[in-house]
Amino acid sequence: MIDFSKIKPAVEALIFASDSPITESRIHSVIEELSPSQVQRVIEELNQEYEQQNHAFRIQRIAGGFQFVTRPEYAHYIKKYYKGRSRGRLSKAALETLAIIAFKQPISRPEIDLIRGVNSDGVVRTLLERNLIQISGRAETVGHALLYTTTHEFLQHFGINDISELPKPKEIEELLGSAQEELPLELPESEEIDEKITEQMSILDGEEEPDDQEEQPESSGESDEKETE
Repeated sequence: MIDFSKIKPAVEALIFASDSPITESRIHSVIEELSPSQVQRVIEELNQEYEQQNHAFRIQRIAGGFQFVTRPEYAHYIKKYYKGRSRGRLSKAALETLAIIAFKQPISRPEIDLIRGVNSDGVVRTLLERNLIQISGRAETVGHALLYTTTHEFLQHFGINDISELPKPKEIEELLGSAQEELPLELPESEEIDEKITEQMSILDGEEEPDDQEEQPESSGESDEKETE
């Protein structure tokens, strides 16, 4: 018979010590007497205790594993604490491209360029270097362009467990509501949705970027856009 009163602190310690989301199977490999299904029960009990004791943190499933996260109501204190510290964020162009890939994956670069209206070579390369997107195959169309999808690190970066947790375009429209700036009447519906997706991704990233100047198509292999995570 498993003594959960002794096992729970061990599970808590593993999740706390892990520098990335830790899976049930990984916890089971360390605490062998605890099955993967029982890990979920332990975590639920821990979260109940945190809630009852009004702790500022909880355990959340992110990118297929478990990780400690602070509760949303304390975000402004943490933001204030880190104010002034250098924190790389994705640029508006990178968020725009990442949003398009996230919601339309798998997608080729020519398709991304068509939606954005500019050359996306540099931005795509940056997202690949940051391991937020990956090459997942080739299109069956003429030219067999490379197809891009999001990665495990993408889920971790935005604190979600699965791509299905991203808000749907219709939900984004409802969230933005009257705050959404009026778009030109001639703007295609698909681009209108992509613009709203980009705004929501900015919110997920933690802080919206200031408006950038209109991006010009790149004329060489080197990108003149400097994005930071």
